[in-house]
Amino acid sequence: MKLCVLGSTGSIGRQTLDVVRSDKDITVTALAALKNIDMITKQIREFRPQICCIYDEEKAAELVKRIENGLIPEAEDMKVVSGMDGLIECAVYPETDTVLVSVVGMIGIKPTIEAIKAGKNICQANKEPIVCAGHIIMPLAKEHGVRFTPVDSEHSAIYQCLAGEKGNKIDKIYLTCSGGPFRGKTLDELKNIKPEDALKHPSWNMGAKITIDSSTLVNKGLEVIEAHYLFDVPADDIIVAVQPGSIVHSMVQFEDGAIKAQLGAPDMRVPIAYALRNEKRAEFNGKKTLSLNDMAEIRFMEPDTETFKGLKLGIDACRTEGSVTTVYNAANEECVAAFLSGKIGYTDIADGIEACMKAHKNIPSPSLEEIFEAEKEARAFIRNKYKL
Repeated sequence: MKLCVLGSTGSIGRQTLDVVRSDKDITVTALAALKNIDMITKQIREFRPQICCIYDEEKAAELVKRIENGLIPEAEDMKVVSGMDGLIECAVYPETDTVLVSVVGMIGIKPTIEAIKAGKNICQANKEPIVCAGHIIMPLAKEHGVRFTPVDSEHSAIYQCLAGEKGNKIDKIYLTCSGGPFRGKTLDELKNIKPEDALKHPSWNMGAKITIDSSTLVNKGLEVIEAHYLFDVPADDIIVAVQPGSIVHSMVQFEDGAIKAQLGAPDMRVPIAYALRNEKRAEFNGKKTLSLNDMAEIRFMEPDTETFKGLKLGIDACRTEGSVTTVYNAANEECVAAFLSGKIGYTDIADGIEACMKAHKNIPSPSLEEIFEAEKEARAFIRNKYKL
């Protein structure tokens, strides 16, 4: 495999490269990051890609200077690109056959689409392309005959449960979640939550934005929409189940009542390795395993969608489809950034999303242009609402 990693300095990107270290059959041909040139310099020295994108143009210029000054001899023949054009150039790079998309946010939409058009197999860890443009991306992947493998833990679990089930109709998907660090708290208790409290996830080690999303359960709302498009299952047949401990990563129920589940220790390298190795399982350095005692008290409960209404809003958006899924996502991104910078309160996140969705006039099957317009509209609404 010749691999491009979009978002190599983020949590998923770093764990992807951890898997690559254990697999001699994978060669890294392209790397892309937002602006962390110190970390990507180390990655360049180790993996020697042929092309590298730094999204931030000033940081890209700084990387070029380092190379010109002889500070990264391993990059002497490496091409440096920047911005959205650079991300796309990495995604469609001729020497690449597989693109792992793990950039954060909607900037992953265009590179994903262009990689599919170029015939690249996709390992998708970035939710937003599917949440906002799943109605475009999934038919496109089918049209171009590319392998499209979800990397998100829950969606990988569903994908794994569907192995060998071709022709067997899905009755329900049980999408699991830990419930986050505030499971059981009341709305009044949530009002005083600070960023440092919300950044403590009980099971997973993730980036700041996704960790906040997991605490509000908006992340699960996004995953409901994602599962809807990935597996062509109606919103009402996707059941969110709280499973403290994050041992059951998701389950699929078939028409005969049989349920298949994928279990394992919380370790993103498992779905990453499964995707990179084309559904083949092999050991990797530092793997985690479960004992019978770990699985002794698996229990499920329904999520509290009244207290954590961000999840309910996501399910509503999934039922509606159209541009409202982009509004749900973009309003959340804007609110989370404002919360992390101390400009709004914790419960203002879901309140802002709700107000933004109510104000939006939905477009049933939006074009890419309409998707990005809906994003701008949502961000402007939140900034105006909270005077950001």
